[in-house]
Amino acid sequence: MIHYKTSEEVQLIKESAQILGKAHGEVAKLVKPGVKTADLDKVAEEFIRDHGGIPSFKGYNGFPSSLCISVNEVVVHGFPSGYVLKDGDIISIDCGVFHQGFHSDSAYTYPVGEVSPKVLSLLKATKESLYLGIENAVAGKRVGDIGNAIQKYVEAKGYTVVRELVGHGVGKSLHESPEVPNYGKKGSGPLLKEGMVLAIEPMVNLGTRNVVQERDGWTIRTADRRASAHFEHTVAIFEDRTEILTTHQYIEENFKF
Repeated sequence: MIHYKTSEEVQLIKESAQILGKAHGEVAKLVKPGVKTADLDKVAEEFIRDHGGIPSFKGYNGFPSSLCISVNEVVVHGFPSGYVLKDGDIISIDCGVFHQGFHSDSAYTYPVGEVSPKVLSLLKATKESLYLGIENAVAGKRVGDIGNAIQKYVEAKGYTVVRELVGHGVGKSLHESPEVPNYGKKGSGPLLKEGMVLAIEPMVNLGTRNVVQERDGWTIRTADRRASAHFEHTVAIFEDRTEILTTHQYIEENFKF
């Protein structure tokens, strides 16, 4: 069942998303060679709790951390650890905040130091595909229009779209209906209506679209161990517009590529 939000509830999600965006900004200041991924997680959790929020991911179905940190060929759901970032890595940082009864969810993939041009192009195309997906997340269209826009854009550039993992509704629960695949046919899927709040999150691979799950039960990586990128925003659909509730502003004040 899809839970349609009132304008007041959307505002609460937006307030949650401001804490989230600023937490991402604090983490962005630290993304560089020589930093342990566990240290990034600690900074995010402290910031979120200090500002009245709760990390959405920590304890979710047993997930141990506040951030999903996915390096290089890891698509999503990687654990923060003692791994030390090195020059040429890419790192996806996915985070959620629960505040005043509502979740928000967003992600950003960073190049660490000097990254190869082909991997940097993957990051840029994945980020661009997110905004193309959002352009199609409007009242009167369908969920398939979002995925179709993302898929067409990245496949035209020679990349592949992960099929096993999808975007989703966001609200009182971190994951709600409907699922929002990053592939699909125009005009297919649930009708987009005012009051829907969606996490749109393209996951795009440099090589094969096939993925495997590691033995930890969480970490998803590409089957060919080539790079994967991931960007995400939470958006609200109104009758006359779509609003991006999360923000990458605080990331990009500190980190640009």
